[in-house]
Amino acid sequence: MPTPSNSRRGATRTRLVTVVAGAAIALFAIPATAGAVPASPPPTIPGLPGVPAPDFLKPFLPPSSTAPAPAPAAPPSTEPAPAPADPAPPVPTKTGWVALADDATHTMTVWHDGKIARKDIPISMGSNAHPTPNGTYFTKEKYRDMYMDSSTYGVPVDSPGGYRTYVEYAIRMSWDGIFLHAAPWSVAQQGKTNVSHGCINVSTENAKWAFENFPEGTPIVVRGTVGGQYVQGS
Repeated sequence: MPTPSNSRRGATRTRLVTVVAGAAIALFAIPATAGAVPASPPPTIPGLPGVPAPDFLKPFLPPSSTAPAPAPAAPPSTEPAPAPADPAPPVPTKTGWVALADDATHTMTVWHDGKIARKDIPISMGSNAHPTPNGTYFTKEKYRDMYMDSSTYGVPVDSPGGYRTYVEYAIRMSWDGIFLHAAPWSVAQQGKTNVSHGCINVSTENAKWAFENFPEGTPIVVRGTVGGQYVQGS
C-alpha cells in the first residue's frame, strides 16, 4: 500500500503529464492565423527531414533550412551597345561600289564592299520639266572636264532650255546624256530641290570623290522621281 508521500508524488506527476498533454493538444488545435503565408519550399517536421509538415503546423514552424538562397544580382553590363547594322545595298555590284540617289531626301548614299562609305551626299536631280528617270544605271565613261551641250539630245543651244556648260568630274550614266557631275552653280539647291536637266548635280568636292572611286560598271540607283522608268541601254 503506497504511503501518503508517494501518493502525493504520484498525483503531482499525473497532474504534470495531464498539463503537458493538454498543452500539446491545445497547440495542435490552434487554427492557422488568417493571412499566414507558408514558406517556400514547405517546412518539414523538426527531426524528420524530408517529411512535409501538416498544413495546421506550418504557421508555427520556421522556414525550411533547405530553401535555396536567392541568386546574386547580375552586375550591370559595361559593354557598349552594338552599333546598328548598315542597310543592305539596293542592288548587287561587280565593282564593290553602289550608289543610291533618293529623291525623297535629295541625298545620295554610297556603299563599298557592302558597307556604307558615304551617306547624305546632297544632290539635285532633274526638275519636273526634265525629270531623271528611275532605275539602275551603270557608269560608262568618265571625263575630268567637258562641255554639256543640249544639242546632243535635240535641244538647240540657242533655244529656250538650251545650254552649253563647262563641267568637271563628269561620270556618264546613260548614253542619252545623263551624268553625275560637279555643279557648283546649284550647291544651294543640292539636298533640297531638283533643278537640273536630268543629271545628278553634286558639289565639286563630292564629284571629285565619286570620279576617283567609282569604277566603270558601278551601279547608280535612282529612286522616287517623277521621271518614269529608265530603259537599260538608252
